[in-house]
Amino acid sequence: MANYRLLNNVNFPADIKKLSTQELKTLSEELRQEMIEAVSQTGGHLGAGLGVVELTVALHHTFNTPNDKIIWDVGHQSYPHKILTGRKDRIKTLRQGNGLSGFTKRSESEFDPFGAAHSSTSISAALGIATANKLSNKNDEVVAVIGDGAISAGMAYEAMNNAGDAKTKMIVILNDNNMSIAKPVGAMKSYLAKIFSGKIYFNLRETIKLIISSFSKRFSKKAGQAEDFLRSMVTGGTLFSSLGFYYIGPIDGHDLDVLLPILKNARESKHNGPILIHLKTQKGKGYKYAEKSDDKYHGVSKFNVQTGIQEKSKSNIPAYTKVFANTLVKHAEKDSKIVGITAAMPSGTGMDIFSKKFPNRMFDVGIAEQHAVTFAAGLATEGFKPYAAIYSTFLQRAYDQVVHDVAIQSLPVRFAIDRAGLVGADGPTHAGSFDITYLSTLPNFVVMAASDEGELVKMINTSVDINDRPSAFRYPRGVGVGMDIPDISEKLIIGKGRIIKEGKKVALLNFGTRLKECLIAEENLKKKGINLTVVDARFAKPLDENLIWQVATNHEVIITIEEGAIGGFGSHVNYFLNEKNLLDNNLKFRSMILPDKFIDHSKPEEMYKDAGLDAKSIELKVIEALNSKVLIKKIN
Repeated sequence: MANYRLLNNVNFPADIKKLSTQELKTLSEELRQEMIEAVSQTGGHLGAGLGVVELTVALHHTFNTPNDKIIWDVGHQSYPHKILTGRKDRIKTLRQGNGLSGFTKRSESEFDPFGAAHSSTSISAALGIATANKLSNKNDEVVAVIGDGAISAGMAYEAMNNAGDAKTKMIVILNDNNMSIAKPVGAMKSYLAKIFSGKIYFNLRETIKLIISSFSKRFSKKAGQAEDFLRSMVTGGTLFSSLGFYYIGPIDGHDLDVLLPILKNARESKHNGPILIHLKTQKGKGYKYAEKSDDKYHGVSKFNVQTGIQEKSKSNIPAYTKVFANTLVKHAEKDSKIVGITAAMPSGTGMDIFSKKFPNRMFDVGIAEQHAVTFAAGLATEGFKPYAAIYSTFLQRAYDQVVHDVAIQSLPVRFAIDRAGLVGADGPTHAGSFDITYLSTLPNFVVMAASDEGELVKMINTSVDINDRPSAFRYPRGVGVGMDIPDISEKLIIGKGRIIKEGKKVALLNFGTRLKECLIAEENLKKKGINLTVVDARFAKPLDENLIWQVATNHEVIITIEEGAIGGFGSHVNYFLNEKNLLDNNLKFRSMILPDKFIDHSKPEEMYKDAGLDAKSIELKVIEALNSKVLIKKIN
């Protein structure tokens, strides 16, 4: 850690309570520099945290944390908060194995009252905590910091509607940086811009400051009426006021001279109900390369602080996401009915590539997965071919829409499920652990998993012609295995797998990108005299029942392998075997799945080792099923 004049002596929020405003400004500069240095070495979310440095300092200076609760939404804004709350010495372990989480995490610190890695949850959680305080006769304050586009999601408005009606004191800070991960979309961005650019606000700035500075004091009836009049002029009768919030702002979120007194007055206010403080901040503030970036350096790999240049992958193999995007573009060139949909993740899903080619056929609906799915369903009713590219972990948020609006109506929405399986540094909150289970249990679905980038292309090709029901294909984060990319004419027969290796006694039925580990295990076991059959199942639904029957009647052991939780591919295979009485013929069945726990962030290979889904674990499972204790000892 650098030799900072103030930050070196700050370990917890109590250490900054007596600092002057000028010292807090200096501390903010040092905090920003330390965050840049840390993320340059670990990679992670940079721009959002840089934008809330002054706010973080002001909050911990003003409020009595951890008794007063601060909820960061989304949690990737919390890096400066982590530095000030006892984790300074570990900040350069961010997102590393056994290191700090990239998000707030209850088990990590008492200063993290609520875990937040998916957006737009803070107001709901804050209202719950504030209500608990009220029921327990506690006077602790609760602050929700919602920003980086999180205010655009429907859950935030559901919570605000409830909070405004509940008349429970809580403070919501809207960190309006005019950004989410990419440029913001939707009517809300225009609404907030209109509030901020209103001429009346600037003409009455000092008047409003005076009103805000004294709103906690008792007003005469006339004074109260004057305040309401001025606030209505400034805000134009804002949506927030209509929802029952006492609205303050917008103000400069980097100006501690303004920020500190407003937070102090909000803390001391006797206002009976929720307060919303609207801050205008700059994502990437204080680091020129971030400020100039289109995404304000939202997520970065390791980088050179002096040049801003990020480390690039040493592999020339294309990422699965890029393979998906480029393949979809080729199909869209031939088929005008193909449209792309993303929920505020254009670059993460590759839809930015599609958008450059077809700007009128790509729709970024904002942080609104539920809307994205039903929007896609509406398009499908009119003969279009919507591709909803959504991370597995985020598609969970729209499960009712997948069931009710898509599956029940057999609408041909195509789900491109990115970040399937374990995802490394983002940890359990972003792992794609459950989509095989929650999709393959639905009638009318086609569920596919690519074992490599070539198979992904074939699955996309196949999905284009699935016009009578919904379909999904899943693929992981990262690069492929380095094979040639097939032509877009190469398609699969729905519900048909393939045999990769033919052996005896034991058959591995793989679903997804563990195929490479299966083949490593097969090679190692062959040297020990065990010849395996290796199958790439391709489909969890519909199952290739003929292939499973063939394998079951010619082997002593079947082992299914998948990058998903219980209830997925293996469960469906097991059900089929039982229904056909195939397990009554001395056939052993084993299923290798993600374990019944959430796996902490680390390198993907370490996470899969922990999960028991690496090649060595597959070898041990084979040997165990064959009851060979001698070989188990040799492998160990």
